[in-house]
Amino acid sequence: MKIKNLLFVTLFLCLTNVYSQIKTEKITAKNQERFITTTISYPVSGIYLYEGKKEPIVQLNANGTGIYQYEDLTKKNITWGFECSEIGIPLFNEGFDSASYSLWHKTNDKEDNEWVYAQFSIHFNKKKMYISGERVKEYVEEAKKI
Repeated sequence: MKIKNLLFVTLFLCLTNVYSQIKTEKITAKNQERFITTTISYPVSGIYLYEGKKEPIVQLNANGTGIYQYEDLTKKNITWGFECSEIGIPLFNEGFDSASYSLWHKTNDKEDNEWVYAQFSIHFNKKKMYISGERVKEYVEEAKKI
């Protein structure tokens, strides 16, 4: 009986730890240590395009990987995240109808692996997200659970 209780408590503590923490990664960008996360309160994963065009794209995957396609249509695999506090709270500036985050990304090339900043903005009334004000993705807000 004691072993069952011990196993139950151990499992409970492990699951609580796994689901309660936002994962962060420590990076060095522009000679400064920063923290990034892929978790904010909006569905950011997906494909971002210039309005009215099919390419070039930026694809952000939920696991912090993605693809950055340049104007010449070459594609690079990237790692990305939003700047956050050490405990995973995203840092952002809130406007009247928008929020602006610092999106950091780097290619996975050995010769070019510097972290690059891009502005990421969410426009609530339009239900659109922009990377550097150019590439856009529409989103649908999830219904709040009661």
